[in-house]
Amino acid sequence: MNRNATALIFLFLGALIFGCAKQEPPAEGVRSARAVKVALGVQSHQANYSGEVRARFETALAFRVGGKIAKRHVEVGSLVKAGQVLAELDPQDLRLTEAASRAQLAAAQADFELTERDLKRYTDLLEKKFISLADYERRKNLFDTAKARFSQVKAQHEVSANQAGYGQLRADHDGVIVSIEAEAGQVVAMGQPVMRLARPEEKEVVVSVPENRLAELRAAQNIRISLWAEPGKMYRGKVREISPAADPVTRTYTAKVTVLDAAPVMQLGMTANVLLGGDSAMPAAELPLTALYQQSGGPAVWLVEPASGKVRLIPVTVGEYRETTFTVLSGLKDGDSVVSAGVHKLVPGQQVRLIQ
Repeated sequence: MNRNATALIFLFLGALIFGCAKQEPPAEGVRSARAVKVALGVQSHQANYSGEVRARFETALAFRVGGKIAKRHVEVGSLVKAGQVLAELDPQDLRLTEAASRAQLAAAQADFELTERDLKRYTDLLEKKFISLADYERRKNLFDTAKARFSQVKAQHEVSANQAGYGQLRADHDGVIVSIEAEAGQVVAMGQPVMRLARPEEKEVVVSVPENRLAELRAAQNIRISLWAEPGKMYRGKVREISPAADPVTRTYTAKVTVLDAAPVMQLGMTANVLLGGDSAMPAAELPLTALYQQSGGPAVWLVEPASGKVRLIPVTVGEYRETTFTVLSGLKDGDSVVSAGVHKLVPGQQVRLIQ
């Protein structure tokens, strides 16, 4: 082998060895990144539930006797006074029943008066020894029977007279009619609800609460109520009642919140929002969820150094996760720049170019 061939072989082996040597990766280039400024402030921590304004006391009104409704004198929303006639039954059957009872009372009274006169005569005859004691006792027994029957029929007549008056449905107290469940011409049974009467002086808001927020509702101290029809006004509230069982359809619990300072503008049936809690005492920052990064199982964000433009991973304490944002309680300072998009494409010490 000549010298030229040997030189070529050594050059080829050198090039092969140099090509197999470990190559260092090129330095990562400058990436464009979108960032947000951290603004520490008092963040609102509220739970909001929508509900309906209702009266605390609602009475289902019904006739105390059955019959056919002849007239209805009120409509939904009518303001009524105590004792006002709201509806009437057809009085014909009630009048006939009362007339029959009155006739029975008259017959029983006549029998009682007759036996009473006979007893007086038999008493005189017994004193004069004209009749035996057995005859007197038989007459006395007839008198006692007639007297008891007269008392029974008299009581039944009073019941019939009262039932004749039950043909008129009257309001038990002042209030407003919130629903009507029977119309004129309809035959109703005794005790069947015909309409509902609400007392408007004490109002409450009925809301549905998920099971994981019941403890928060029970412990709530600052409860505020706002109306959709009056957004600038806030009312104070207090939890009065929480249902012990969940609704079988919605799987939520019904809660009733009493309005402590209800105004006349708050009408029954209005849409209301019940807000629990208030502003937190600890300053916090609100950041978009796209800025959140997980480091060793904990939350972190990419902080942009203002001097070098490089990023650094900072662990943070998250206060609350919301629909599109989250709150940071500690780990950041006011005015820091945090990467808000593309956080999974960054590495520590990488230089970024911020996009306004």
